[in-house]
Amino acid sequence: MTEEEKYMNRCLQLAALGTSTVAPNPMVGAVLVYNNRVIGEGYHRQYGGDHAEINCLASVKVEDRQYIAKAVMYVSLEPCAHFGKTPPCVDAIIKNKIPHVVIACRDSFATVNGKGIQKLKDAGVKITENILQQQAINLNKRFFTFHSLNRPYIILKWAKSANGFIAGANKSRVKITNELTDKLVHKWRSEEAAIMVGTNTALIDNPALNNRYWNGKNPVRVIIDLNLKLPSHLQLFDGKSQTIIINFSKHEKTHNLLYQKIDHSENRVASILAMLQKHNLTSVIVEGGAQLLQSLIRSGTWDEARVITNQSLMIKDGLSAPQLMDALFQNEQMILNDQIRYYQNQKQQNYFGAL
Repeated sequence: MTEEEKYMNRCLQLAALGTSTVAPNPMVGAVLVYNNRVIGEGYHRQYGGDHAEINCLASVKVEDRQYIAKAVMYVSLEPCAHFGKTPPCVDAIIKNKIPHVVIACRDSFATVNGKGIQKLKDAGVKITENILQQQAINLNKRFFTFHSLNRPYIILKWAKSANGFIAGANKSRVKITNELTDKLVHKWRSEEAAIMVGTNTALIDNPALNNRYWNGKNPVRVIIDLNLKLPSHLQLFDGKSQTIIINFSKHEKTHNLLYQKIDHSENRVASILAMLQKHNLTSVIVEGGAQLLQSLIRSGTWDEARVITNQSLMIKDGLSAPQLMDALFQNEQMILNDQIRYYQNQKQQNYFGAL
């Protein structure tokens, strides 16, 4: 590993600390190095708060501030050049006379893409690009998907028995995963902007769709209830978390419940995802039901799948699990009797490799 890669790797480690707190912004880390010594570190901590570069500069000790104008700043994503919720980071870099900036990858967001780099170059700052580029893209795959493919990053998740069923006879609910796996699933929920289920899952399972077994924010709950058949006593209508009900009939907001009307479109998946993008939801974990999951698989509109199999459970005459297509196996883990296999969409894998 080169010196540049070492410091950029640290940027990525710092950036990852912003998981669950910075969306829809990207996760970004920054390191300031003078004479092979780190004099400042920072990352984007909270959406709406200071960016990584600003926090990095603020962390420099008084006795080291004299070296800022001679230091190299490493940053995992191109610094912004526009006014958003905070001023442009490039202005702070230029103001502090930092002579050299090393960047992992460019920002695909249209208001930034290349503009931050160009403004730094125009100010005489030396730029080095594409250090650990692929790792940086993978870290912010949700952000890049949202801005490059104009839809949320989609994670499919389901649990099935050893003989391939996700529910019992007549779609009845069956407890499949163990308590430790449940905690992991709730950790996954805390990492995504939204969680989505279909009508039957909401009706039969009556899920809360929160992350009560893990710390962190609850995802926005998204329910597909096109014909508004679901009764109001379900947990999903308790108002405890922001909830979007996608339907064909009405558009209204009551407390934390937003009824979002979509048109009768032949491409229903595209209509739903366009609505989620409109609400700035950069990622969604889809937890059922089988019909919703299969429709996303069939359309090729998914990025990851996490399939949990209880290897000691058999269900008789149950509801069959979805069937993956174009799935590239990544890895697996065991939690007691639960086998968790991770997949990526082969087509999306190729897309990210080409970014």
